[in-house]
Amino acid sequence: MAERLGQLLVRENLITLEQLEKAVEEQKASGGRLGASLTKLGFIDENELSNFVSKQYGVPSINLEEHEIDPELVNLIPEDLAQKYQIIPVNRSGSTLIIATADPSNLSAADAIQFRTGYRVELMVASEKAIKSALEKHYDATETMTEVMEDFDDTGIEVVEEDEELSISELEKSTEEAPVVKLVNRFMADALSKEASDIHLEPYENFFRIRYRIDGMLYEISRPPLKIRDAITSRIKIMAQLNIAERRLPQDGKIRLKMGKGGEPMDFRVSVLPTLFGEKVVLRLLGKESLQQDMGKLGFDAEQVAIFDNAIKQPYGMVLVTGPSGCGKTTTLYSAISELNEIDTNISTAEDPVEYNIYGINQVHMRDAIGLNFASSLRSFLRQDPDIIMVGEIRDFETVEIAIKAALTGHLVLSTLHTNDAPSTITRLLNMGVEPFLVASSILLICSQRLVRKVCSECKEPFDIPTKALIDIGVPPEEATKHAWYKGKGCDRCNNTGYKGRVAVFETMAMSRQIKGAVLSGASTGEIRRTAMDQGMKTLRLSAIDKMKEGITTMEEVLRVTAAER
Repeated sequence: MAERLGQLLVRENLITLEQLEKAVEEQKASGGRLGASLTKLGFIDENELSNFVSKQYGVPSINLEEHEIDPELVNLIPEDLAQKYQIIPVNRSGSTLIIATADPSNLSAADAIQFRTGYRVELMVASEKAIKSALEKHYDATETMTEVMEDFDDTGIEVVEEDEELSISELEKSTEEAPVVKLVNRFMADALSKEASDIHLEPYENFFRIRYRIDGMLYEISRPPLKIRDAITSRIKIMAQLNIAERRLPQDGKIRLKMGKGGEPMDFRVSVLPTLFGEKVVLRLLGKESLQQDMGKLGFDAEQVAIFDNAIKQPYGMVLVTGPSGCGKTTTLYSAISELNEIDTNISTAEDPVEYNIYGINQVHMRDAIGLNFASSLRSFLRQDPDIIMVGEIRDFETVEIAIKAALTGHLVLSTLHTNDAPSTITRLLNMGVEPFLVASSILLICSQRLVRKVCSECKEPFDIPTKALIDIGVPPEEATKHAWYKGKGCDRCNNTGYKGRVAVFETMAMSRQIKGAVLSGASTGEIRRTAMDQGMKTLRLSAIDKMKEGITTMEEVLRVTAAER
């Protein structure tokens, strides 16, 4: 169906030939269906695709989000069959079973269902995303963490105390116990379905808990029995190919799983840290769908994206993205190099670790244990005829010295730094030992960012805020009564938090002639900030307030992630 579908969509001018070629590349990389690649890349809307397929094959379409599926119908089709063919039963009429599918050309699916169930099969078309969601909702593979814990049987699993002699064979055996395997699989799949960014497994003296980070906030999900702490940790270490016998030193690894039949691979970055009461494990979810490569969708306003785009299109110089850990700096850099990724451009990156593999870019994973660090990689890059260099993070003088040398000798250098805002980045570089004239001559732009939670679109409602409170946080008095303010009241979609998803807010400081002069004259951070604001720089607080004016976020989020103007 894939080749024929693509050709039909091009013929009907619903997509371009170039978009089809990109979608085919994405399909080959992910191993999924062409339709899923087209919708994922934003080339066609899911409902539009379903309606098109419906017309082409003369099969009616159905919106599964608006259709309640009878659990008795689900019981008619075994889970293995439903997952294999990605189908879901939606209705029954006498001896006829009506099935929703994204691919009505797959006649073997209908034959297999008819053979296994004895029912005559009729097809309807639904979007692939809606079918996956329905499968997760109606089959046992997606039972909740609460249900798993209610059914959890830990008999026969023995805890290994810290002061006991460690038996590796016994520990390996315990990790293969069905309850442990099921629990680990469940919380990994559950975190994915809840769109969590991290999973924390934390041992304490009297309990063991699992927490998810969702939209930047941590939520406790479950407290498994303390006695299975070591079995769960060892199970994850085995999956990540780590040393289960080593419990005294930190370890880092990676797990790659395919969630469900036909699902796309999901990477989990694993960090194990010895603590007072056992090893704490943090898994970072690295799904490619979370990588936003469209600069316009990151959260920049029109003026900011123009300033940033102008900087990264320069032939040489340095662009720095700053902020605390987890604020989206890496995503911004990936978006930038994806936009710059052309056939005539040589791009090399030094990353710790490489989080996403991007076609056409030379990515190097740092290994400090063997001397492969940012500084040594940068030196090698300069002998590799580079046009653009990305350094995951500037951590020391040696790295920044080589990066500035590269920026001053005809290369565009992109990197990150942990600073609170754009003006204070200048002070940080000077404190690292960089001469003021090198800072002024090498840096093109400093971009500081934060992530704010977005108001849930399903339960969004108007909310009154006192005018004085608005003025106190920085809203101009003349605008305090002009806008409607919103918050989420809480619903199933947002887990009753009132927030769903995050968006970045930015502070972009281009190195104008006036700012360069301030740096060379030894100006303080405050003086540089005032000069930048006089030049039109919008601070993080003002950018966040703009998102609040647009109804995207709330005053609580503005106060949580940005500092008051100084």
